[in-house]
Amino acid sequence: MTATPAENSTAATGGGHPPPSSQLRSTRGDPHRWLILGVICLAQLTVLLDNTVLNVAIPSLTRELDASTSDIQWMINAYSLVQSGLLLTAGSSADRYGRKKMLAAGLVLFGAGSLVAGLAQSTGQLIAARAGMGVGGALLMTTTLAVVVQIFDDKERVRAIGLWATVNSLGFAAGPLIGGVMLDHFWWGAIFLINIPVAVIGLIAVIALVPESKNPPPSSQLRSSRGDPHGDPPDLVGALLSTIGMTGVVYAIISGPQHGWTSAHVGISALVGLVVLAAFVVWELRIPYPMLDMHFFRNQQFTGAVAGAILVAFGMGGSLFLLTQHLQFVLGYGALEAGLRTAPMALTVVVLNLTGVGARILPKLGTPATIATGMSCLAAGLAAIALLGGDSYGGMLLGLVVMGAGISIAMPAMANAIMSAIPPQKAGVGAGVNGTLAEFGNGLGVAVLGAVLNSRFAALVSVSAASLPAALAAAKSGAERERIADAFSSGLETSQLVGAVAVLVGGLLAAALLRRAERADSAVKAAA
Repeated sequence: MTATPAENSTAATGGGHPPPSSQLRSTRGDPHRWLILGVICLAQLTVLLDNTVLNVAIPSLTRELDASTSDIQWMINAYSLVQSGLLLTAGSSADRYGRKKMLAAGLVLFGAGSLVAGLAQSTGQLIAARAGMGVGGALLMTTTLAVVVQIFDDKERVRAIGLWATVNSLGFAAGPLIGGVMLDHFWWGAIFLINIPVAVIGLIAVIALVPESKNPPPSSQLRSSRGDPHGDPPDLVGALLSTIGMTGVVYAIISGPQHGWTSAHVGISALVGLVVLAAFVVWELRIPYPMLDMHFFRNQQFTGAVAGAILVAFGMGGSLFLLTQHLQFVLGYGALEAGLRTAPMALTVVVLNLTGVGARILPKLGTPATIATGMSCLAAGLAAIALLGGDSYGGMLLGLVVMGAGISIAMPAMANAIMSAIPPQKAGVGAGVNGTLAEFGNGLGVAVLGAVLNSRFAALVSVSAASLPAALAAAKSGAERERIADAFSSGLETSQLVGAVAVLVGGLLAAALLRRAERADSAVKAAA
């Protein structure tokens, strides 16, 4: 059924509902809001630590579970595929049934999945447990941001979102350290079982402290006509299409480095994902109560923030993918050492967000200039790594710190712009969009910059090997090995510079869209 213009108009302001109810407004300025934020960050940290810790445990899993390379990849990817596929659906469910309920459900599912994973006796059991943890992770990633938006007013929200975003960087920095310590003293299952007490504490705190909020129900007359006590009819088809589409696209991105970006395996997965996502867009435009109202994309503030969010994730995901290879293959560090040497970027984000630098800059510069400043720093950091970090860690360290500064300035401003452009009663969907963009941008960065690296490497040397270690092993002389290593370093430099240009141009474009949206809003207010 095609929506009428009137329905589309109301949908753009929140799915046909009236302005936020007193229930939503009453959660703003909650006296326990900073304590609640701490609880939310603890829940989110559990999810983020688990992913980084698992990378350190790969040798133990290979040895003790007799896991193949394919098994290891599925242990990691099962979680990512399920989580990314369910982010939009999880956000919509939180708006519909209650963000507190879904946050508690996410903790229960994540804790239960951790228990099964920690006691797993085979690779199949561990992969299944990781998929179950992905369901809990999707609920946690969306409900945590949605609750932050509900309990903080406009003055405090940017700093709160900055602290929420800090947890992402803290999980990345602390994961390898915690994983190394745990594996030195316990067996591999302990890295999962440690999640259980954290999940239990978080669950108790959520039940005791977090206020319930959800999409306000319609009037009794409308509710009777729809036959649903929760308000809008559930968009089950939209949920199914978004899940299949995102899973297909993310799987193509994940499997690209292994199977080759031009392989049929990757191409078919990407094609299926994109076609289903296109069908999702068409479906959402045609129904009166969509899960994700596509008319949000007519809002230039929303579109500008979306573009910026994708490019920040693009820069982070792509650069870390390149950096780990540079540190290991060119500078000769081990896997754990390489992980620790990328930590300064995350630690810079943590320090600057904890001190509220981004929250103080935003009111002075405004959203467009703040995002342009942050994205310029991110691009400058990428360029510094490319030009100064080729032969030593010193130049790379400078670039990592500058990148961290840029991320800490731009990311909270963009997340706030996305959430501010969406009605409060759709906060869960907004958080789902934010999380989906991060997943998509991350994968896009790996795919695009990885393709640039491979193209440049192949242009400089003619080798049949699929990776640098294999090419070095096949080299017949020291001079040939040196030539191959130099070609790989040149490829890394080129791809990082391409990433820097893309982030800079995209950041300036996002800032221009946001500035244009602000001027349009000012003109409307002046005319009124």
